[in-house]
Amino acid sequence: MEMYAIDFLIHPNPVNENDEPPVPAAPETPAERWRRRARQVIVYARKALPFASGVLATLVALLLYSALTPEPDQITQQGIDQSIANAIASVTPAPAYSRLVYQVIQPSLVLIQAHFPVGAEGDGEYGLGSGVIVSDAGEILTALHVVQNADTIEVTFADGTQTSAQIAAAQPDIDIAVLAPAQLPSILIPATLGSPGAIGDEAYVVGNPFGLYGSMSSGVISGFERSFTDPETGRSLSGLIQFDTAVNPGNSGGPLLNRAGQVTGIVTSLLNPTKQDVFIGIGFAVPIRAAGGAAGLPPY
Repeated sequence: MEMYAIDFLIHPNPVNENDEPPVPAAPETPAERWRRRARQVIVYARKALPFASGVLATLVALLLYSALTPEPDQITQQGIDQSIANAIASVTPAPAYSRLVYQVIQPSLVLIQAHFPVGAEGDGEYGLGSGVIVSDAGEILTALHVVQNADTIEVTFADGTQTSAQIAAAQPDIDIAVLAPAQLPSILIPATLGSPGAIGDEAYVVGNPFGLYGSMSSGVISGFERSFTDPETGRSLSGLIQFDTAVNPGNSGGPLLNRAGQVTGIVTSLLNPTKQDVFIGIGFAVPIRAAGGAAGLPPY
């Protein structure tokens, strides 16, 4: 027993006689070392491929952007001056409504010259007035008192065409007449009819005061449903539009306009308690919804 114990202590891991001793590994050849390093490089490359692809795509995008984007122009004094001019032009106010209104109505404006028999008119044998084209047939709306009792009527269109005209229809109760010209101008532009709006709205009158062709004045609508009696003739009118837009002899029969250039009435008279035939601030017009009926126009 003691010898066994001693032998165990001397040989704690007894070797089986049938076991073969381990064979030491052969040294790595240069070719094997190269292949091992190549495999390591391939592994690293695969791991880095997504990042490298992103970097490459970014570089390609930058190159394309640089190639397709033109270089900015060099700043010059001329360019600075042009930029300033453009900025000033962008804040230029729009033209006045009155200017636009005149451009709209002027092609439709008519000058009326009436010749009366001797003694028919207390102020002479000729009378001046205004009118406006309201249909494709060239019909002209005006105030009846401008042409009533005239033996000849001559109209002048905006393009300079002059021709005679006849009274085609009349409504004495509202002082409205419709004239039919013997000849039409080469370019015929009827006016557009519209609503007079409300008290305080802009009001424009275009006509021929004292024979001054194509004169314009502006003001506001002062009231509706006014009545007026001519102290000389005793003629009474009702349902009139009151306005403070300047009118004078020669404006009678011309259009009263809104800010859109639409005809809202036909000028018929002015009020002056001094018995002078000049404007002091109150004028009257027949609403177009009534005046247009004489020409068979739809109501407005």
